[in-house]
Amino acid sequence: MQLFFTPELNPSLENFILSEEESKHAIRVLRMNTGDRLYLIDGRGGLYKAEIIDPHPKRTVLRILSIKENYQQPNYHLHIAVGPTKNIDRIEWFLEKATEVGIQEITPIICEHSERKEVKLDRLNKVIVSAMKQSLKAYLPQLNPAVSFKQFIKDIPKDGTQKAIAHCVDSDKKYLNQIVEAGQHYIILIGPEGDFSAEEIDLALAAGFQPISLGDARLRTETAALAACLETSLINR
Repeated sequence: MQLFFTPELNPSLENFILSEEESKHAIRVLRMNTGDRLYLIDGRGGLYKAEIIDPHPKRTVLRILSIKENYQQPNYHLHIAVGPTKNIDRIEWFLEKATEVGIQEITPIICEHSERKEVKLDRLNKVIVSAMKQSLKAYLPQLNPAVSFKQFIKDIPKDGTQKAIAHCVDSDKKYLNQIVEAGQHYIILIGPEGDFSAEEIDLALAAGFQPISLGDARLRTETAALAACLETSLINR
């Protein structure tokens, strides 16, 4: 199945013109031609089957044949708030793997011990789109702008969201599957390389976050974030 990302597509259209980037990939790279069929995803759960009627390398014209809405819609919402690593490649790795496993929202949080204080979203969004297409998903995870830890905690919704914080300070902790239920909305905090500060941990606990353990090993930031994604996915399988 060849997937093409078309966020501007909507179910009311009978024909559609691929962007220049996607047209070039279809015609120049994949050597597709008139009559060939492909699939489009809008990032909002729509999966479209289409046929090429004009194979132009800059503006390929398609006929929409069928639509599946809410394709593989997840039954939960996972929001990981993670301290961006000094080496941005490691965050890119996390975003790629988390998208493949299943995640709905990511927020980079700038913490007291963060070595990276800013995050450029353009390249990171490209990583997410590529992983979405590769893993045959129709929902695009939302990548939010970076925000300070204190502001993130301040903006937490006062609803039934299940909240957890993974930190390295010795304390009474439970495993994620011991505190969350399937089919819910989760927010999980993962700290930077230097972990959360004592003040940040206290702020999170006061806001209703429960301390969790991701195992006995000391994990890198991106590994801890992916471990949380994997365990949440297993809980909701």
